[in-house]
Parts: sequence; structure tokens; C-alpha cells
Amino acid sequence: MLLEPELVPKTCWYSNVRSCVSPNDWDILRKECFTLINNLCEICGGKGNKWPVECHEVWEYDEANKIQKLVRLIALCPQCHQVKHPGLANIKGKTDEVIQQLIKVNKITKQQANDLLGNAFQEWERKSMYQWKIDLSFLDGKNIKYHSDRS
Repeated sequence: MLLEPELVPKTCWYSNVRSCVSPNDWDILRKECFTLINNLCEICGGKGNKWPVECHEVWEYDEANKIQKLVRLIALCPQCHQVKHPGLANIKGKTDEVIQQLIKVNKITKQQANDLLGNAFQEWERKSMYQWKIDLSFLDGKNIKYHSDRS
């Protein structure tokens, strides 16, 4: 699949790069991310109407050690970025938009899109049972000062 939901465990909400760096450093990181891909979405190649792309944090979860590790920052159009956060989209009443983007980008059926979302929410529930340590070592060597409130 080109595009999949990535629900952040509830116990990790508000622990993200943006909350661990200064506003200036966040601007540097996201603009670097956008420039590398010419302000186009890394998944669908598109861009948004209001702004072309948004910066999305890609995390890996080491379940044995309960570590949430930043592995990448990617540029996504607002439509693909919304798919990465379907819980928020649901709160905003935009689940249908998430399903349509999954169908369009992945060339799948509505049932397959619904199954993808269902599986993502099941994984979210499982991962949300644990406290995670945050690992921002991806930022090392970028001249960005960061702090972690959870360690």
C-alpha cells in the first residue's frame, strides 16, 4: 500500500517533534522537508489548495523496549496527511474523505479501505496500553536542539 493510516498511541499524544524543538527549529526542519521534494506530496505527488504540503513525522515502535523512535520527516499533501491521522479526521467529521483518499491512492475498494482503517484502530488500541519512551536521535547532527519530556 502506498498510503496507510498511522495512528499515534494515545499515550504518545502531544509528544512530537514540534513540541520538543523551538518554533524556529521546527520551521527549519519542515521547510527542509518540503524543499527536498519540491513542495509535492511524497505519496501521491499532489499538493493542497490552501498550502501545498505539510510535514509528517514517521515513527517506528520498538514494542519490546517500548520506544517510539522518529525515523523520518516527510512532506504530504493535506489529503494524504489527513489519512495518517484518521482519529482526528473522524472527530472533524471527515472519515469519508479519508476513505476516498485511501481508495484513490491505493486503487482499492471501499471495503478494503474500511478494513485498513479498522486494522489501524485495533493496532492503536493495543499500542495505547503502554507508556513509550521517545527517541529523537534522528535529529542528531542537524544542529537542532531538542528536549524530550518523556524519557
